[in-house]
Amino acid sequence: MAEPAFSVCVYCGSKPGASSTYADVARAAGHWIGSRGGQLVYGGGNNGLMGLVASATLEAGGRVVGVIPQALVDLECAKTDCTELHIVQTMHERKQMMAERADAFLALPGGIGTFEELFEVWTWRQLGYHDKPIGVANTGGYYSGLLSFLNSSVTAGFMNGAQLDLITIGDAVEPLLVQLVGKAANSDLGTDLSRI
Repeated sequence: MAEPAFSVCVYCGSKPGASSTYADVARAAGHWIGSRGGQLVYGGGNNGLMGLVASATLEAGGRVVGVIPQALVDLECAKTDCTELHIVQTMHERKQMMAERADAFLALPGGIGTFEELFEVWTWRQLGYHDKPIGVANTGGYYSGLLSFLNSSVTAGFMNGAQLDLITIGDAVEPLLVQLVGKAANSDLGTDLSRI
């Protein structure tokens, strides 16, 4: 199989969410990645939005790299038809491998695990451990409350605008992916996760 044109790490829920809009955006993200010769890197699960984005990527002809800890193989029902499925021992190994295999990061709707992954990779970027673009798909206003809170953190003096500028926000997932992949292509994609 040819090398992928690009590689996007997608963070998203292991549940489908209450609205079919969330499933639609997961499928749209996977289809966009796969139909453009890209590679999806994700948490390796077969449930919820995770399973949907992976299946859509495969169906559209893309590669899928799943990374899942052994302890979650049964809990998250590992997706065994990934192009590559890596079973690791710890969550740290999972997140580090996902970050290393990606050119860009995209957060779709999800729960506490998605939030944690987004904030960690964002922290790594502001500390200079990588310079890969990060996007947040604000599908149906899902992240609006969080984004409002983040702006209040700037007002309160705990963050600054430059930190907020490290993430790209979009309501529609396809234009957001175009931006992220374009930014990745124009950067050196420097990564030094060994210091973390």
